[in-house]
Amino acid sequence: MGLPISVDLRDGDAALAERAFAWLREADAQFSPFKPDSEVSRLDRGELSREELTPDLVEVLSLCDWYEQSTGGAFTARVPGRGLDPCAVVKGWAVQRAADILRQGGATTFCVNAGGDVVTAGEPEAGKPWRVGVRHPDLADQVSVVLGVRDGAVATSALYERGQHILDGRTGLPVTGLLSVTVFSDDLAIADTTATAAFTLGKDGIEWAASQEDCEVFIVDEDRRVYSSPGLPVHIC
Repeated sequence: MGLPISVDLRDGDAALAERAFAWLREADAQFSPFKPDSEVSRLDRGELSREELTPDLVEVLSLCDWYEQSTGGAFTARVPGRGLDPCAVVKGWAVQRAADILRQGGATTFCVNAGGDVVTAGEPEAGKPWRVGVRHPDLADQVSVVLGVRDGAVATSALYERGQHILDGRTGLPVTGLLSVTVFSDDLAIADTTATAAFTLGKDGIEWAASQEDCEVFIVDEDRRVYSSPGLPVHIC
């Protein structure tokens, strides 16, 4: 997937963790637009019809369509001048599925970290949540906020790691207006896609993200103003 993924598993074994990683490798092979033999690449070249797609790809494309419609086209899996690229949905969706594999295998306490987007379960210490730091958009060695998460997911879309890589699907141009969008939800597919979709809307994404069901937000705009929803699980040290 082009990013580091780690599992902190407190009550499982290496075999269970390997099952989760095996799924992530499978997802990468199936959904990567950069691999010519992936299902996504074959669909993009017209080698597959909608009726021939696997249920997983149908689900991913349905999520892409929903967010595209919800944002008026700002979020899209088909940016002008590019081929089909559902990665903005696939990452959170696939990592959430990996966390589900851990749960189904009996694990109750873990943290899956995919390049800073995380899914957590249980408490690493009695009475204490997992602490998830949200990086400061300007200062790499500092955090803007720390969230306390027991059973939930946190995802951030920002420019500090990859520069202007998020495009407005309506124009194909880099998005302006926001520096960082963090979303807390029960599900990483929702958190990650909502964060990216909100970013594509620029400042209009602040209100849009806050209005989404099962989402709490922490957003920094280009003027360094902070917007935080009241249900955000801020950890008080």
